[in-house]
Amino acid sequence: MLDLTLLWRAPEVNPVNRKARSIPGLNPFNLYGRVFFFSWFGFMIAFWSWYAFPPLLPVTIKKDLHLTQHEISNSNIIALVATLLVRLIAGPSCDRFGPRWTFAGCLLLGAIPTALAGTVTSAPGLMVLRFFVGILGGSFVPCQVWSTGFFDKNVVGTANALTAGFGNAGGGITYFLMPAIFDSLVGDGLRAHVAWRVDFIVPFICITVVAIALIVCCPDTPTGRWSDRHLAAQTNLAHHGITGAVVDVPGELTDRKTTGTDSPSNGSDNEKKLGFEATEPKQPEGFAHEAQIGEQQMLDTARGEIVVKPSFREALPVVFSAQTLVTCGGYFCSFGAELAINSILGAYYLKNFPSLKQTGTGNWAAMFGLLNVVFRPLGGVISDQLYKRTGVWGKKILIHTFAVLTGVFEIAIGATDPHNRNNMFGLIAGMAFFLEAGNGANFSLVPHVHPHANGIVSGCTGAAGNLGGIVFAIIFRYNSKDYSRVFWIIGVMTIAINLALCWIRPIPKGQIGGH
Repeated sequence: MLDLTLLWRAPEVNPVNRKARSIPGLNPFNLYGRVFFFSWFGFMIAFWSWYAFPPLLPVTIKKDLHLTQHEISNSNIIALVATLLVRLIAGPSCDRFGPRWTFAGCLLLGAIPTALAGTVTSAPGLMVLRFFVGILGGSFVPCQVWSTGFFDKNVVGTANALTAGFGNAGGGITYFLMPAIFDSLVGDGLRAHVAWRVDFIVPFICITVVAIALIVCCPDTPTGRWSDRHLAAQTNLAHHGITGAVVDVPGELTDRKTTGTDSPSNGSDNEKKLGFEATEPKQPEGFAHEAQIGEQQMLDTARGEIVVKPSFREALPVVFSAQTLVTCGGYFCSFGAELAINSILGAYYLKNFPSLKQTGTGNWAAMFGLLNVVFRPLGGVISDQLYKRTGVWGKKILIHTFAVLTGVFEIAIGATDPHNRNNMFGLIAGMAFFLEAGNGANFSLVPHVHPHANGIVSGCTGAAGNLGGIVFAIIFRYNSKDYSRVFWIIGVMTIAINLALCWIRPIPKGQIGGH
């Protein structure tokens, strides 16, 4: 039975890594509730600014800068290229420096070009600026890694889906806010040439405030500083009277097939083990909310699920593993399609329903992004429920099921090219359910895949989503305004890629942790 008090009650925690086993999302005074809030709110503000241009591009900015349709399409593609690069960097940065500082860095670096949006006077200037604004899209990776670091396996799918779903809603909010702020400024007497430039100061202020607040108000991990996470696991095990070798420092990312009988190594510093002897087996003060788990499970958590600082040589096997390919391929199709469709949906509606005009089509296009508030978290919730009954295979099968059904809706939109509003908006909503729930299901599986290198897997998966966005945006670009044709192309690609990946195991055979 659903216990609503979990939404504000202090959660039970894993006794080794102190991760919460419920989500106190309505309690910002609780440590876990506060990190949950800043994870989704920080990404939502970033997404709002990242996609602040598309609502104003089809009419206002296009007219002011004398842009062609191809120049608009090119700017959409360039905005995604920067995000792809940043996500690839952000993943290892999270593992090395911690997700909190990586998150704040992405926000502050992206805030600068946001404030400079008003200086754009030409198509090349727009493309350069949107490239650097694309840094904000990279904040998705630390958002998910930070959330993964605070919530345990039984709820991590739901936590990641909620933070990403609420965050992705920024892509819908921007379609409401940017035209509304623009209309307000014009109503106050500003010329359109000036109003759209002033418009971008609002997200700049919000981004800066949120970045500073998350640094001041939140810690790196549930146990304190990022650099002390291994020692915290050692100490917590010792308090429970458990002895043994725990983790490598800095460790081999791919060396996780150890057993409970391993002894500390006498090798080089790079293979040095953290070992300890039991101290007092009583619980330390303040640990009253610990969940009860077995000794072997505690050892597996310490050995296999504590994030390790990566080196390039150690990261390569993780990046190119078949399991990472599955999450990357799934996200390539789902989030890639979401990004590309988000960029053109307002223009597609304007083409098929010109009577709606810029503000009307923007409002309807906003619905696609706003549905993330419900649909993406629902994907994570369903995934976690399947995990309780079937294990990680259930999570993986769900990803491919959602993807195939998404492809069916995309093909239906492409084949019918609806000019009836009910048909169009109904098909888009149906597609949004499976596509956005698929995003949530995908990042429900990510924490199980090489959990000791979660930042790398998250970064690769997030970057793959952007790569999909670039590929699909290029297809839109070369099909001009034949939007429906591109929809069915994306649908066919989505079904084909997921059928090709469905046979791969969800986690590597013999992996410790992540089960």
